[in-house]
Amino acid sequence: MSSLDHPAVAKVTAALGEAGQQAAAEGVRVLPAEVRTAAQAAEALGVEVGAIANSLVFRARTTGGEETALLALTSGAHRADPARLAALAGLAEVGKADADFVREHTGQPIGGVAPVGHPRRLVTLVDTALRAYDEVWAAAGHPKSVFPTTFDGLVELTGGTPGALAAGVQDGQP
Repeated sequence: MSSLDHPAVAKVTAALGEAGQQAAAEGVRVLPAEVRTAAQAAEALGVEVGAIANSLVFRARTTGGEETALLALTSGAHRADPARLAALAGLAEVGKADADFVREHTGQPIGGVAPVGHPRRLVTLVDTALRAYDEVWAAAGHPKSVFPTTFDGLVELTGGTPGALAAGVQDGQP
């Protein structure tokens, strides 16, 4: 089975098509090796690391005390600030998620988590730093698969809330 035939990649490709993002669906690429970091993906694609949309899943707690998952689509050029994520999403707490939690909420492995194709829609934040790039690349459900899109495409695709996700950044600008 090639990576394009992988069930998670097929689910992501279908979700892109259903969302009317045909160019993204047709642009799904399988890379020669797994790219589990933004730096690895940028190198494989020949783009700036900031043009990689990292899909980071966090374990979060609502103000009512319920556990939930939070998806942060961050520029590969910086780290997301959990306190800022909590404030932007209106959550009481945001912390690290382990591999089991990520797979349970996305159906995808760490390093291959796509913005879509999950068992249910996740609360999503989209880093405004991604606006600086005409084209951004996101994982497509497998650590060897990616697809091209835009900042606006990610917001539309996920129903996400745009925001500056790194500490010390205002609207994506240092």
